[in-house]
Amino acid sequence: MNLLEAMRIYVRVVERESISGAARDLNIGQPAASERIERLEKYLGCRLLLRSARAFNCTPEGVSFYEHSKRILHAVEQAVAEVSNDGQELKGTVRIAAPHCFGETIVPQALTLVRATYPQLDLELVLNDRIVDLVTEGVDISFRLGQLGEGAFIARQLGQVGRVLVAAPGYLSRHGAITEPSDLVKHPFIRVQGMFGTDQLPLRHVASVVESVPIRTAIRMSHWRPMYEMILSGAGIGVLEEPACVDALAEGRLVRILPEFEVLPFDLNVLIQAQRPVPPRVRMMVAMLRKCTSEILERVHENCGEVTGRFEVLPDDDVAALLKPTLRA
Repeated sequence: MNLLEAMRIYVRVVERESISGAARDLNIGQPAASERIERLEKYLGCRLLLRSARAFNCTPEGVSFYEHSKRILHAVEQAVAEVSNDGQELKGTVRIAAPHCFGETIVPQALTLVRATYPQLDLELVLNDRIVDLVTEGVDISFRLGQLGEGAFIARQLGQVGRVLVAAPGYLSRHGAITEPSDLVKHPFIRVQGMFGTDQLPLRHVASVVESVPIRTAIRMSHWRPMYEMILSGAGIGVLEEPACVDALAEGRLVRILPEFEVLPFDLNVLIQAQRPVPPRVRMMVAMLRKCTSEILERVHENCGEVTGRFEVLPDDDVAALLKPTLRA
């Protein structure tokens, strides 16, 4: 039995809480993954997993074996990388999570640059607007907008993703211009669920004074794209992330409402698992994502026509950056 391979499968099964999910991640069949786990348990002489129709848990021995296996696999990966003839020829799979809008507009551009630099890397992108636990989902890197949430991870801030209050010109020609924040409540507001906790829109004036303005939510949806299409068609007003509406603003298909006010932007962070050592492919990829993502966001922000300077293009000091992280637990 290939013990290292069995350990790799077992670790992914525990992190995914699913043999089928782990099998997909590792590009093997589910029967093969199940058979490897059974052989591993037979080899060790103990049960590692307790499975039922509704539950999936590790035995105490399984928890201990998972923790040791994780450390061993990281050590093996680090040892291979350190003696490699060419440290730049990174190989393996990196699994990335991102929220839908950001993941559909900005992340593909960043991953294209990563793939051009490291053609031997295999990339997997998972899009989900809920907060993803890196270990549970088996994710190596996660982009997170807004609050970091709970969990054990290393976080590095990339900058901010701007948001814009917009409407279609046709809508404003039919319903009249919006000249004061108090006018917003008179118009149907279209939004993604969870974007605002209440029917209050936080706006910041050029003088940096933040005020909460009442809005009237008419349509809620779970994905940004139909919201974008409905606003574009003149069904109402709403807030879009800059990457989602930069082209429509430039082409005049959408216009900015109350341009002297700013919708508070989302903080953008990149997260990795709180593990030591950080796998070389993850460390190098985070360093590149920090640089190219900030540059892409800066271009988008400039094209949206606002004053620049919110985004910082971070230096390519990936090792130093990851040695001085923000650790949340």
